[in-house]
Amino acid sequence: MTKSVLGIIGGSGIYDLPGLENVREQHIASPWGEPSAALRIGEIAGLPVVFLSRHDKGHRLSPSDINYRANIDVLKRAGVTDLVSLSACGSFKEELPPGTFVLVDQFVDRTQGRASSFFGKGCVAHVSMAHPVSPRLRIHLAEAARAEDIDIVRDGTYVCMEGPQFSSYAESMTYKQLGYSVIGMTNMPEAKLAREAEICYATVAMVTDFDCWHPDHDAVTVQDIIKVLIDNAGRAKKLVARLARDFPREHEPCPIGSDRALDSALITAPEARDPELLKKLDAVAGRVLKG
Repeated sequence: MTKSVLGIIGGSGIYDLPGLENVREQHIASPWGEPSAALRIGEIAGLPVVFLSRHDKGHRLSPSDINYRANIDVLKRAGVTDLVSLSACGSFKEELPPGTFVLVDQFVDRTQGRASSFFGKGCVAHVSMAHPVSPRLRIHLAEAARAEDIDIVRDGTYVCMEGPQFSSYAESMTYKQLGYSVIGMTNMPEAKLAREAEICYATVAMVTDFDCWHPDHDAVTVQDIIKVLIDNAGRAKKLVARLARDFPREHEPCPIGSDRALDSALITAPEARDPELLKKLDAVAGRVLKG
């Protein structure tokens, strides 16, 4: 059995993870460039936990400037088996007001120009994204929230826009009418890359505002959002601490195959694969390439 290593990506408002014990900061080199920040590696209740600040301390990086490939690559190199994304977002539903936590189960990618795959010319692979979220990881998050009396909503679709600007009214109304639940700027291509790296992935979407479709939120400001971010961050840290305390110490095989996504994904013949690209794929795809 593989030992569980819980990864946490902290989004807006979450630049550290209090409660980590025996912490060390580690800079891991990635062939995909510079990750957002050094990893903070430690444990909670004896469970190995790896924390990465998505925007870095001080919120140095915009959503479009994040090196998502490097982030997922270094988390894979650190041994992460299960990855939780803590992400601020806007809401399209009255029943998901600011302060609500949503365990999304689907994503829509509306980003532009971001590197969204580790694979490409020289080694092509096609992983399934039909069900982008690991169901068991979502169950553990829901149970942790219940244990901490944190209201959390099961299911919902997260649409990822490019940003860094907020939505136009027309965009906001379109996404609302399509039935999407929340909107953010960071979970794509993050979820796609986690799947390629065979890391089980789940998002806790933390609502900060109603987006501009709502008559009371037609001019969303950073100042308004920060007030909610602070409260959300405190509850998110409680959620993570409980999740880690109760998390299985042995990695549970994913029922939808998130942790074996590359089993039948590689399509390029071995003799046609680019050796230089294969070197860069050593962590992400080493399991299948060595075989």
